[in-house]
Amino acid sequence: MAETFRQTSRSRIGQSLGTIAAVPVRLAMSIIDVPLRWIQKKFGLGGMAAFFLLPNMLIFVVFVLLPFFINFAYSMTGGTALFLSDRTFVGADQYARLFDCSNYLNPNTCAEDTFWTAVSNTGWFVILQVTLMIGASLITALILNRDLRARSFWRAVFFFPVLLSPVVVGLIWKWILQRQGLLNFGLYSFGFEPHVWLNDRNWAFAAAVGVSIWAHMGFYTLIILAGLQAIPKDLYEAAEMDGTRAMRVFTRITLPLLMPNLLVVIVLVLIRAVQIFDEVYVLTGGGPGTSTVFVTQYIYETGFAAQLRNPGLASAASILMGIVLVVLTLLQLGLSRSRDKKGVQK
Repeated sequence: MAETFRQTSRSRIGQSLGTIAAVPVRLAMSIIDVPLRWIQKKFGLGGMAAFFLLPNMLIFVVFVLLPFFINFAYSMTGGTALFLSDRTFVGADQYARLFDCSNYLNPNTCAEDTFWTAVSNTGWFVILQVTLMIGASLITALILNRDLRARSFWRAVFFFPVLLSPVVVGLIWKWILQRQGLLNFGLYSFGFEPHVWLNDRNWAFAAAVGVSIWAHMGFYTLIILAGLQAIPKDLYEAAEMDGTRAMRVFTRITLPLLMPNLLVVIVLVLIRAVQIFDEVYVLTGGGPGTSTVFVTQYIYETGFAAQLRNPGLASAASILMGIVLVVLTLLQLGLSRSRDKKGVQK
């Protein structure tokens, strides 16, 4: 009886507190309801939609559109002054300086050789990282989609690096790959000669690609895994009953139905690869020499870190980089729409 009485008392107290807490909520809702009803009456449902979209549009204008136009204005000016009012209008001179090259395949013939070195490094990085990232993510997702023991644990293990800050990722791998790091310690323990990985141009670039894949593969694996789990199992059961080979099942069932997810992954990986900066900057600092200098690092150092900084030149480079990202996004939309049209026609 005593226990029942205590439970009843707790229930009544909880209901009373809930009633008291609901008073200010109802009051706030009644106050908000007045202008919302007026907007709906005056402007209709379209006005209501515009009212709810207005905060997001203001955020977009203030933090995306306005900085873009300011950045474009900086790209049309010269000098080292920071404030736009103190800078000299030079038109398209900054863009002309970036494209002043005798041979674009040889950065040494360019006025801004560091920029074209960064473009070349970024191009090779994109080719290698995107190819390996998509392949590794697809294989990992296929494995994690199987009926494995402790499957949830392994999924968490592969996703864990995504939760780490890029700076933390760079510091971890720098600690592993440095001269007296964990990798050299392991090699020395097995009788091998230690190697200065981050002072070798080829190994430093390979480390940049590998660290980027390690840090972000879990996110793309998750997207592909979601696509795999959305494929109806009846198709696989029918293929198994027909005695279809595993490779044919993959190419005829899995890959076509997974293509929407793969398109999303391809574009996201491309955009991320073009924008690579943080973990590689912490890991190598762009060295040795300029072997791991990428476009984003060039923009940062030209605009902020160089002794003779040039915000206009950095802005021009960032505008060109933005154009590349827009082209990649439009390409993804075009591929998706063309694929959808083909699917409808079929």
